[in-house]
Amino acid sequence: MKKLKERWGITSNFQLTVIFIVFAITGSTSVMVSKPILEFLGITKDSMPYFLYLILKIVIVLPVYQVLLVGFGFLSGQFTFFWNFEKKMLRGMGLGFLFKSDEK
Repeated sequence: MKKLKERWGITSNFQLTVIFIVFAITGSTSVMVSKPILEFLGITKDSMPYFLYLILKIVIVLPVYQVLLVGFGFLSGQFTFFWNFEKKMLRGMGLGFLFKSDEK
């Protein structure tokens, strides 16, 4: 845990625990929220091949996860950590153009 705390710039075990809880809640919630969105769009397992359904579900879950991660991060008092984590993740996905180039 020490290396992870150093890598993330975290000083306490409590902060690390809060961050882990936020990641867990965000992952579960994003999957739950994506189901009604898919149903609203008329995308169901029965309406198309299952493989295509899974791809579309992933496409819906990813942006929902990004928004929820920052939101739950804010509610947990760890907004700065999650905002920086979000920017790094989006840059890794090739979406770095969304942020100023001088930020790292």
